[in-house]
Amino acid sequence: MKIVVQVKLLPTSEQASALGATLRTVNEAACWVSTVAFERGVPREYELRTHTYPQLKERGLGAQVAQHVIKKVRDAYTALHANIRAGNLGKPGSKRRTKAGSKPIAFRPEAAQPYDDRCLSWQLDAQTVSLWTTAGRLKNIAFACSPDALETLRQYRRGESDLVVRGGAFYLTATCDIPEPEVYEPDGFVGVDFGIVNIATASTGYRAAGRGLNRYRARQLALRAKLQNKRTKSAKRRLKARARREQRHVRNTNHIIAKTIVTEAERTAHGIALEELKGIRQRVRLRKPQRVALHSWAFAQLGELVVYKARRAGVPLVHVDPAYTSQQCSECGHTDKRNRVDQGLFICRSCGVVAHADRNASRNIATRGAAAWTAGRESRVPATP
Repeated sequence: MKIVVQVKLLPTSEQASALGATLRTVNEAACWVSTVAFERGVPREYELRTHTYPQLKERGLGAQVAQHVIKKVRDAYTALHANIRAGNLGKPGSKRRTKAGSKPIAFRPEAAQPYDDRCLSWQLDAQTVSLWTTAGRLKNIAFACSPDALETLRQYRRGESDLVVRGGAFYLTATCDIPEPEVYEPDGFVGVDFGIVNIATASTGYRAAGRGLNRYRARQLALRAKLQNKRTKSAKRRLKARARREQRHVRNTNHIIAKTIVTEAERTAHGIALEELKGIRQRVRLRKPQRVALHSWAFAQLGELVVYKARRAGVPLVHVDPAYTSQQCSECGHTDKRNRVDQGLFICRSCGVVAHADRNASRNIATRGAAAWTAGRESRVPATP
C-alpha cells in the first residue's frame, strides 16, 4: 500500500533562493517541452526525449532532472487524454473540452518537481536532505516532521519524492510503500450512509452531523464574496492568505469521521459497507440554491479516507449500490417512495416501523454489504475429484 509522507524543509535564505530558482527553471523547461509535444502530436516518451533532451541539457538541467521533466510532461498529457475519454471535461464539442485540447499544457512557475534517489538523498538521523538545484548540489537542508513520519520514512520510503512550495514554504512529499495487514473474516458489516445534513450515518448508531460544517462553509462563502467585492490590494492579500483554509478544515473533519468509523468496525470485528456514489453530480438535478451544497459535498474524499484507513487496519470493505436504500424498510424490506416522509423521518407503510431515515438507509447498506461479501468470497465447496 502506497502512502505519502510530507516533511517541511527548513532552508537558509540562500538555499531557499536556490530552490525557488530551480522550480522556476524546470517548470519553464516543462512548458517548452509541452509546446514541442503539442506541435508534434504528443509523441511517445522515447520519441519526445529525442526531440527535447539535448536542448534541456543546454538549458543547464542535469541528466536525471531532464528525464523527469520530459516524463512529467508526458504524464500530464496522458492524464488529460484520460479525462477527455472519461468525459470529465464535458461532451465532444463543449467549450471546456475544446479549450483543454486546443493548446499546450502549461505548468505553473512553482509547480511540483519529482526527484529520485540519483538527485535527492536523505540523511534521516541528522534530519537533512541533499538535492540537485540549478545552483549545484545543496547539502544539509534541514527538515521537520513528526517522529511517526520519520520512522515511516526510515522503514518504507520507496520511489520518488516531489519538491513542492506552498505559501512560500518548501515541502518534500515522499512515497512510502507500507505492508498491508491481512483482512480478517468479518462478523457482520457496518453500513455507512453519506449525506449533506448528516455527513455520515453508521448502522451502529454513530451519526456525524453536518450542521457545523455547513455553517462554516456558508460563513467562508459570504466572507469570500465580501472580500472579492472590495477589489482592493488588502482584500486580495486576505483572500490569498485564506486560500485552502476551507479545504483543510473539511479534510480534517473527514479524517476524524473516517477514523471513528474504521476504529469502531475494527473494535467489533465488523466490515464496512459504503455507497457507490460515482457520477452522482451528473445524475442528480437540483434547483440552483441547492447546487452549492451538492458540489461542495466532499463525499468522494470521505469515502477515499475510509477506504485508506480500512486498508491500513485490515478491515474488510465493500461498495454497494445505494439505489432505493432510503425508500426500503430495513425491517421488512418493503420499498415505497412514500416511506421517506421527510429528510429525517422514515415510516414504513407496510409494517409501520418508525426510524431515522439515514439510520434506516445505513442498515440497508449494511445488509447489502454482507450479501456482497458473501457473494464475492472464494467458494469453499470441495473440488470434484
